[in-house]
Amino acid sequence: MRNQKLPFAETNSFSTFFLDYIQQKETLKKFYSLFPEKQNFETQIQHKKQSYPATHRSILVSTLQSQYENLSQQDSVKNNINLLSESNTFTITTGHQLNIFTGPLYFIYKIVTVINACKELKKQYPDYNFVPVYWMASEDHDYDEIKYFKLYGRRHTWETDQLGAVGRFNPKSIEKLFADIPGEIGIFKKAYLKYNTLSEAVRYYVNEFFGEEGLIVVDADDHNLKELFQHVIADDVFNHTPKKLVEAQNQQLESLGYHIQVFARDINFFFVDKNLRSRIEEKDGRFYVLDTPIQFSKDEVTKLIESEPEKFSPNVILRPLYQEVILPNLAYTGGPAEVIYWLQLKGVFDHFNVPFPMLMPRNFALVIEKNVAEKFEKTGLDYKHLFEEKNYLFNQWILKNTIHDLSLGKELALFAEQFASIRDRAAYIDSTLIKYVEAQATRAASSIEKIEQKMLRAEKRVHREKLGQLESVKDTLFPNGSPQERVDNFLNFYQKDPQFIKKLLEVFDPFDFKFNLLFYE
Repeated sequence: MRNQKLPFAETNSFSTFFLDYIQQKETLKKFYSLFPEKQNFETQIQHKKQSYPATHRSILVSTLQSQYENLSQQDSVKNNINLLSESNTFTITTGHQLNIFTGPLYFIYKIVTVINACKELKKQYPDYNFVPVYWMASEDHDYDEIKYFKLYGRRHTWETDQLGAVGRFNPKSIEKLFADIPGEIGIFKKAYLKYNTLSEAVRYYVNEFFGEEGLIVVDADDHNLKELFQHVIADDVFNHTPKKLVEAQNQQLESLGYHIQVFARDINFFFVDKNLRSRIEEKDGRFYVLDTPIQFSKDEVTKLIESEPEKFSPNVILRPLYQEVILPNLAYTGGPAEVIYWLQLKGVFDHFNVPFPMLMPRNFALVIEKNVAEKFEKTGLDYKHLFEEKNYLFNQWILKNTIHDLSLGKELALFAEQFASIRDRAAYIDSTLIKYVEAQATRAASSIEKIEQKMLRAEKRVHREKLGQLESVKDTLFPNGSPQERVDNFLNFYQKDPQFIKKLLEVFDPFDFKFNLLFYE
């Protein structure tokens, strides 16, 4: 597999906010601690080492051992769990929802990024251990976002009437999809039929694909882990401190012209119970679980936080802090939207004296199979043009290949010059004529532009076959206009090439922040 790279800016796929972060724009630096360059990790290690208690390590290790006890573990997984008890061991983490069959391709890219980051850091800092972690979003209740995946252009959807945190769903009814899914899916069949919760099933298949690399899967929907977060739960529920801090950060970002992605509430926790995950709101001194008859007094909530903290599930504002309280973590790896919303949260981390992790963009990629590459390279266009809107892409090809001069720019300039002269002469006679002449000039310019567009369309008809081939490439790599990695499932490639994941591990560089074009030779 050959790798060609494009700067993020050349893909027209990322927001100015994200690009400014990647380029380390000075005005954004106060919203994070350290940029994810290898030489900065020594400082981050020291920050985390001083703030992460040994008791947290002990609880984390015992919890992971419990979560893995019914799973056949590779030695690399066992070793990494044990290493987490040592003070010189740290994690690099990514997180994602529990999409069926892994969901979109970039889920795999996230995990490969953290695995490779740990390998690179071990080379740079041999006295420390680095463990890759996949944080399951097991407490999410966004079933509609995880219930489907696309394979070879066809959408497969899991229908279930289960409610609440998706990690607690029983996955066995996914069996109904098996007959319609082509190719080898034995690992997924075993995962969904053997285990009683979606979290257990996901841990199984992620371990099957990445266990050799020592990847640890964390399910934070756990009583012992939530006990480490009780002080934050109480502060948020009773004092609403995170909301004040996030709003202050948001105001600063908005004053710099950035678009805010997430907003804090007075209470940033859901109440979780069997078949239920619903927001908590306070009104007149009582605490209500929305859309249910459940309500509590302040004393009852206090006792509940102390005795059953697992019933409090953090939202997008406090889930990042929960992760960093639990783990000896140095960096979080995510997509552009994730990296951006974390920049809204540093004030919350500072308040609770938790080191803000480095924010590492995951690897981004377009997998281009040999026949697709051959077809595109015949067009003579640059690969960066593939990221443009389809009509723009066609126009670029036409302008590059036509024997005709399709541009009427010279004529437009001449018309503009002539109308300027006419306007001046008319103004000398009667100044009220200026607006009329300008309107006629605009109308004439519009007519010339329409002629130019018709000439271009006529030329496109002449080259319909070639443009059809170009459109075929565009539709393959950007299905329905969306990037391949956000639509296609990894089985599109893994079923044809069982070494697909290994090849990604070989070609991705977690510290080279560019877009990867991956070519099958």
